[in-house]
Amino acid sequence: MSGPAGDPPSPAQLSGVFRVSSVQQTDGTVRYVGDPLVPPDAVVEQLRPVFRQRGYDVRLEGLSAAETNGGVDAQAPDSGPITVSGGPGPPQQYALVAEPTDSVDGGVPWLNVVLLLATIASTLYVGASTWYYIPLGEEPLRIFEAWPFTVAMLGVLGIHELGHYAAARYHGVDVTLPYFIPFPSLLGTMGAVINIRGRIPDREALFDIGVAGPLAGLVATAVVTVVGLSLDPITVPERVANSDTGAVITFNYPLLFQALEALVHALGTGTELGPRESIHPIVFAGWAGMFFTFLNLLPVGQLDGGHVVRAVVGQRQETIAAAVPGALFALAGYLYFTQEQAAIGLGVWTLWVFWGLFATGLAYAGPAHPTVDRSLGRPRTLLGIATFALGIACFTPVPFEITPI
Repeated sequence: MSGPAGDPPSPAQLSGVFRVSSVQQTDGTVRYVGDPLVPPDAVVEQLRPVFRQRGYDVRLEGLSAAETNGGVDAQAPDSGPITVSGGPGPPQQYALVAEPTDSVDGGVPWLNVVLLLATIASTLYVGASTWYYIPLGEEPLRIFEAWPFTVAMLGVLGIHELGHYAAARYHGVDVTLPYFIPFPSLLGTMGAVINIRGRIPDREALFDIGVAGPLAGLVATAVVTVVGLSLDPITVPERVANSDTGAVITFNYPLLFQALEALVHALGTGTELGPRESIHPIVFAGWAGMFFTFLNLLPVGQLDGGHVVRAVVGQRQETIAAAVPGALFALAGYLYFTQEQAAIGLGVWTLWVFWGLFATGLAYAGPAHPTVDRSLGRPRTLLGIATFALGIACFTPVPFEITPI
């Protein structure tokens, strides 16, 4: 996000990456003379979002001995250096040079587009064949009848990711558009992700980016769930009801889903299921939104929950993250030893084993590190607690059961 240049970043906004001893401005160009506090090759990458937010491009230049000893000052006779950091230190050898730019990222993000189209295709296929019971082998063009399921599923996931995107852009953090992940089984997708390409300036930005996705996604999830529960059920064809092959998939509903279901019935807009009827497929998109929200709020690594906890508690997040894999493995073990294997079908306990392994890798990789690592205020801390409470309301230990017929 860049535009007409405003006031350049202050030296305090560069702390943790570049220690500034003096600043010069000449014809819109700003030079920060100082010492890198990270490897020089990483300085620009980490500080680019801070400058881009103010409308500047930035590069790092090495200074000659003459420039270090005063030659730099001679390049700006009209303005002279503005000393911003006192105290003795090693001789300055680098300068960050920031120049105004009105450029914006251009071009078509082809990878995003291709993955989106593939995910539309996979959700149409799964929605039509699995949830609308359409015999695609006989009537392939009826696949488009599943468009409500596709719109609901991609809407929930897309709004979640666009919440992150909007917060990142607001804070001047370089971020990609969402990458949807097609997966032609059960739900038609494995979710969506965005890639943060720049340095996060401070804990406030880290918190806002982390929390915006789950909150935006939960609003969309609630809307989709209420709409789905208010629609007429789908009639299960006789060929499906009388089939003795395949498996029965039963979804278990978390507390948030149950609360929305009670609300719909209290308002008199819900519908009762009759013989050979199934809830409207849009409902499954709402269920998926809650399931993905809970997983994203696990307080580990660079998941949404990891961002939020890192912003709230600082470096102590790594201690919390270390406990997450153990908790997931314990849940898997509990389900394995206490549930009848027939009741959990193909073994939903393996889901938590997978996420325990995945969380181990995320914990090892570590959390995001903001440039300025100062504490959050009380309002954001309370919002973080509320967000995790909503995440718990999206949890159920056995999200679904797959029972062979």
